Order: sequence, then C-alpha cells, then structure tokens
Amino acid sequence: MDQALITRLGDELYTALTSCEVLDPLTNRHPEITIEDAYHIQQQMLSRRLAAGEKVVGKKIGVTSKAVMNMLGVHQPDFGWLTDGMLYNEGEAIPADTLIQPKAEGEIAFVLKHDLMGPGVTAADVLRATEGVMACFEIVDSRIRDWKIKIQDTVADNASCGVFVLGDSLVDPLSVDLLTCGMVMEKNGDIVVTGSGAATLASPLNAVAWLANTLGRLGIGLKAGEIVLSGALGAMVPVEAGDNLRVTIGGIGGCSVRFS
Repeated sequence: MDQALITRLGDELYTALTSCEVLDPLTNRHPEITIEDAYHIQQQMLSRRLAAGEKVVGKKIGVTSKAVMNMLGVHQPDFGWLTDGMLYNEGEAIPADTLIQPKAEGEIAFVLKHDLMGPGVTAADVLRATEGVMACFEIVDSRIRDWKIKIQDTVADNASCGVFVLGDSLVDPLSVDLLTCGMVMEKNGDIVVTGSGAATLASPLNAVAWLANTLGRLGIGLKAGEIVLSGALGAMVPVEAGDNLRVTIGGIGGCSVRFS
C-alpha cells in the first residue's frame, strides 16, 4: 500500500474520531490492506493526535480474551497507543456524546517503573518492571460502522480504543495472584460480566510480555512511567448516557465510571 493511501486513511480515521462519525470498513474498500499496512495507518492517526497537542502516556493490548475474540470475530491480539487526551480518573463522568458506539471492558492496568524492550521479555521480566497494578476500565469505541471489523480495521483504528479510566489505588503486583484474581463488573447496580486474570492470554503478565516483544520487533520499547492496559478480563458491555459502572478485581481494588 502506498504512503499516500496510508496517510489518507489515517486522516479519515482521525476525522471520524474528532467528528464522532463512522466510516465503512477499510477492508471493504481496500481488501489488499495487510496488518503491517494497518499499523502504518494507525501511526498516521496517532500523529494527528500528537500534532493536536496530545501526549503518549502508554499502550494498550487488545483482543486478548476469548470472549472479546468471539464477539468481534478477531482472533489475535493487537496493540494501540494511549494518550493523555484519553485518560479519565476514578469516578469522573465521560460525556457520552464524545464517543460513537462505546463498550466497556474491565481490565488490569500496569504502571511500569523500568523500561521493557523486546524481544525476549518474559512474564518474570514484566513483574520485575512493574511499579504497581490497578483496576481500570477501557472504553473501547470503533470508528468503523457497526463494529464490522477485521483485524486490519481495528489495528488501523488504534486497536478500537476510545478512552480509559484508572482506579484510585496502586497495588504491588507481588501481593496479588494476577492469574486467578476475579473480576466483577456492575452496570447500574446489576452484575453484567465476571472474569479473571487468566482471561488475558492465560495471564495479564503474558499479555504485557507479548506487547513488549511485539513492539521490540518494531524497535519500540515500553518506558518507565507508562501505563499498559493488559486486556479485557471478560466480555465487552455496551454503554450510553446515564449508565453507571463499577469493576472490582480481587486483591487489586475497584474503578467506577459514569456516562453523562
């Protein structure tokens, strides 16, 4: 795929993001798109955000749980970039009209104290490099009409990231079993999703190691101080204005969000 088309498609996605409009799937219009092309499109979309004043604060891993893979029909992980413009804090209200077709995922966020540079990063390396973990929400959103995505569409669209919400407590990762910790998500007081750490590539540590090694092959590292969203612990839940959600993860804590 030539650079002019990559630039045009990245610009289209950025415009869809800022105008809250949807696009027809890129793979319908350009079936020749490869995953490598899609990551170049993602970079163009990111460059527009950075040019507008946002700053990178971390990375996210997407499509790590079987539940999400089955919901989307996408069967391999991907990654995207987190910026300060996507960040909300515990209990803050998210204006629903700034999103298009949002869905909430309960996740474990890692805060790094050391750099991680693949290849060769192991789960043990991730544990040593982690300052702490916290409960979080990723509010995924797609600029692709009706979530009709293939892996190339979601990769190009910054791994379908909308915004994310961090809990208010940072926990030593050595104090919790990240494999067996249970997750409960409530929506408007009702339990809607349950899951566990094992849902994310058998362990969220594996997911972060996958990310470090995948980025390492591209010459990109995970940096001290960055936030890494390690992937959904259960199914995605559609949200709209008026909804209140809380996720609780055993041994880690909780995170709440509301949509105005």
